[in-house]
Amino acid sequence: MAVNWMKWMTELSSRKWISNLMGRFSHSGMSRHLIPWFAKSYGIPLHEAEKEVREYQTLNEFFTRRLKAGMRTLQLSEHGLISPVDAKITYMGEISAGTMLNVKGQDYSVSELLNHSPRLPAYEHGYAFVLYLSPTDYHRIHAPVSGTLLEKEHIRGKVYPVNEFGMRHMNKVLSRNERLITYIRHSLGELALIKVGAMNVSSIRYSDDKAVSWNQGDDLAYFEFGSTVVLLTQNGTFQPDPSLKEGQKVQMGQSLGAFLVPSINIDVADVNS
Repeated sequence: MAVNWMKWMTELSSRKWISNLMGRFSHSGMSRHLIPWFAKSYGIPLHEAEKEVREYQTLNEFFTRRLKAGMRTLQLSEHGLISPVDAKITYMGEISAGTMLNVKGQDYSVSELLNHSPRLPAYEHGYAFVLYLSPTDYHRIHAPVSGTLLEKEHIRGKVYPVNEFGMRHMNKVLSRNERLITYIRHSLGELALIKVGAMNVSSIRYSDDKAVSWNQGDDLAYFEFGSTVVLLTQNGTFQPDPSLKEGQKVQMGQSLGAFLVPSINIDVADVNS
């Protein structure tokens, strides 16, 4: 009974106009008065922020704050994949015939997640991470690899919460919510970086709309509140870091694993000839 009531309340509150209203307020000068309360309530590490709290003119400017130089270490390696965000790993696993199995008790069709993109075949047997950003987290999204833009798509959708309750009790929120998808070509294949909107997220924005290439760790996009990133790697190209597990917190720049270098078969007869 309590779950049904919570689902009803969530449906009622998860309206785009409410997120838009929250967005307008968070961009207003009046909202700056809530910054100290917000920071204290969520235990935000203010020493990491690029500016002093009093310098932020709106709540949205504080949400989307940059960090001081050196606050994150990029664990770079020649063929590595790094976390694009500060987040909790709520799912990690191989994609089985186009399906992400048992993501908080639900199966997700990659086709629906990618809005039935023609690029789907590249990911039907790939690897997936679901990375949840809480309001406490740093909200900017960085390039997980060095590469070039293949394609990008904005999918208008719902704004259901992507917290524990939303993921377990609302129907497939990752593929129903608003999404901003960036496909990136890197040296050993391609990947899909999916930014998923959520309740009270007024928008998802690129840091530079005109960018067509990134170095690993570059500032790529940001949420105007906490949300989720889904990271998909191409079929048969990726090996996750064995030390990672679901429920673990990761920071932007932390290694998630490495891409596999294709083996080169050398014909012995050719070598000896």
